[in-house]
Amino acid sequence: MKIKQLILLFITCVLIQSCEYFSNPNDKMIKILESRKMMYNVKNNPFASKAEVIYYDSIIKSSDEGFFKLHNELNKGNALLKLGKEAESVSTLENAINRMKKIDGKDNPQSLKFLAIAYMRLGEKQNCVNYHNPESCIIPIQKNGVHIIRQGSQKAIEIYKKLLDINPNDYESRWLLNIAYMTIGAYPSDVPKKWLIPNLNKDNSGYSIKPFVDVAANVGIISKNMSGGVIVDDFNNDNYLDIVTSDWSLNGVMHYYQNDQKGKYIDYSKASEIGRFKGGLSMIQADYDNDGDADIFVMRGAWMRKFGRQPNSLLRNNGDGTFTDVTIKSGLYSEFPTQGGNWNDFNNDGYLDLFIGNESSDSESYPSELYLNNQDGTFTNVAHAAKCDVIGYIKGSTSADYDNDGDIDLFLSGMNKKKILLKNTGIKNGIPHFIDVTDQAGLAGINVMTFPTWFWDYDNDGWQDIFVCGYQFLGSVAGETAMEALNIPNKSSKMYLYRNNHDGTFSDVSKVSGLSKTVFAMGSNFGDIDNDGFLDMYLGTGNPDYASLTPNRLFRNMGDGKFADVTVSARVGNLQKGHGIAFNDLDNDGDTDIFIEVGGAYNGDFFNNSLYLNPGQNNNRWIKLLLEGTDSNRSAIGTKIKVSFKEKGVSRSVYRIVNSGGSFGASALRMEIGIGQATVIDQIEITWPKNQKKQVFKNIQPNQFIKIIEGEKNFSKINIKKTVFPTVGAKSSICI
Repeated sequence: MKIKQLILLFITCVLIQSCEYFSNPNDKMIKILESRKMMYNVKNNPFASKAEVIYYDSIIKSSDEGFFKLHNELNKGNALLKLGKEAESVSTLENAINRMKKIDGKDNPQSLKFLAIAYMRLGEKQNCVNYHNPESCIIPIQKNGVHIIRQGSQKAIEIYKKLLDINPNDYESRWLLNIAYMTIGAYPSDVPKKWLIPNLNKDNSGYSIKPFVDVAANVGIISKNMSGGVIVDDFNNDNYLDIVTSDWSLNGVMHYYQNDQKGKYIDYSKASEIGRFKGGLSMIQADYDNDGDADIFVMRGAWMRKFGRQPNSLLRNNGDGTFTDVTIKSGLYSEFPTQGGNWNDFNNDGYLDLFIGNESSDSESYPSELYLNNQDGTFTNVAHAAKCDVIGYIKGSTSADYDNDGDIDLFLSGMNKKKILLKNTGIKNGIPHFIDVTDQAGLAGINVMTFPTWFWDYDNDGWQDIFVCGYQFLGSVAGETAMEALNIPNKSSKMYLYRNNHDGTFSDVSKVSGLSKTVFAMGSNFGDIDNDGFLDMYLGTGNPDYASLTPNRLFRNMGDGKFADVTVSARVGNLQKGHGIAFNDLDNDGDTDIFIEVGGAYNGDFFNNSLYLNPGQNNNRWIKLLLEGTDSNRSAIGTKIKVSFKEKGVSRSVYRIVNSGGSFGASALRMEIGIGQATVIDQIEITWPKNQKKQVFKNIQPNQFIKIIEGEKNFSKINIKKTVFPTVGAKSSICI
């Protein structure tokens, strides 16, 4: 096997160096990714399920009857489940468990758990996947979401009841028992009282909102995928928002859905060449070369450790509907596992730079990278000189000017229990210099594993605050979720909200804000769902384990420093794995919608993505801003916005910075800002990032989309029409 890997590595090196070998410049990266897929298709890779099945088959065939053989049959059954062969998995597990019981004389709880979750996934595949509809897997499961083929859930119920009789404190089984009953329409009525987890069909926050409707299939987004990223933005400059998705597996392709301006999305994956690229757990967009077209950076290899030595990709938007991989040409080629990166102008020269937080572990060391833009289409890694070459298991990175000194700072979260705030102390010889101020800022107190993170001004005071979500549990995601729902103290990590004190320090306001809850977020992002001017957030939850059936969560910012969980009333609590998320008004009706890429880490854990259409929560007003830098970077990333108005006689201001939002998902770079009941906007103040110059526009009418170009005295209005997304009817897609 080592010889094979060395040969593939040699071939890859030749491909990288032979720039003129291919007539299509994208062929180089396609071949490199293919060679990586072949190299990593080995049993030791926990995500190479097919190789696992082959391995266990070979052991089983050469083994005599006994516990050793049966143990490997159980392993094969689990590998078959990961591969997506649920029925075969159930059969293999059941057969092995029955034979094992004859030898041992009793049930083995862990083996029963394997079988129970296989039955659960079989039920999901037969119903939610094969016959997907907008209600599928949405907690509480009801109406069309209730399973028609019930055998999988019914069998799982029998097993979970048996497991709870063996161990009444098995909270994972208790959670999944309640979910299984829900899938057959029998929650809470038929759940044994001693095992009931009450109120899973209610918002416990005391506040509710109007339900969103999943219209993804009806608008033409019908592809299924594993975990991955999403970008919502305008890639063809027609002012209508398009959608790009990725699939983390080197078997899974990217998709480019172009808005047809008539309420549908056309699959242009093939014509654009984007569909040729595979892999990518996260993506971020920016106009890195200031040519007026949004480009895409794809990050690969996260979670896979040594098997994550996969190249990232910079896909240049050619402005003609196609994209070209320029990774090698641009100087961005590296092979470190990552999903955490962000674009910003770290040295204030008017061109966007790129920070990448890589995933190091005890056995692998991959320092973070900071690529400065050379202004000629190429980049230079200056992370060591800039003192931001952090070595850690980085799972989230975000950048903003948190201390309002005009320089872009960095915040990193990670699985090595470290949160790191890097203050940009200024630019010397064109290179930004960072110092670690985590301790001084008051951010070092909670040493837990963390995952998604972002800067945002949640309280509208003009200073960037920090959100970071914990990702640490002692038992299991499902078990800790059950304990949280039952108000049983647990030691899992929580959500953490840090309020900016305006003096370089932060205060932990997680508890007073109502966010000190167990969530286990992966993909997540934020936006204003009700146009009240305060930022809300949606969190995609889970982990690779099939038993991690926990709802994605929506929290409304109440505007008083507190957040309310509105997941149930909003009908967005999908139990499947939540990944890349974007908040944007996709149908141009003034209300922010939510797109989420749904799917897990294993080949068999694929699912439909969701586009949750906002029905309109009220008659609050709004303003949309498209900013274009001239002296600053053209994408205007890092630009500060202050919108001032009077609402019911009270003066208010809403603050935003231009970026693509949170970790593991990218909203459009246009700003969508709610202004409540204001009838006129008194003033919009723009602070451009390169030199902190300000522009002020006064007396602007709300409910319009305007474009502001740096240095121009007047703004222009962008006329786009509202599109009607069908909520019922045809579910077809056109591929081009």
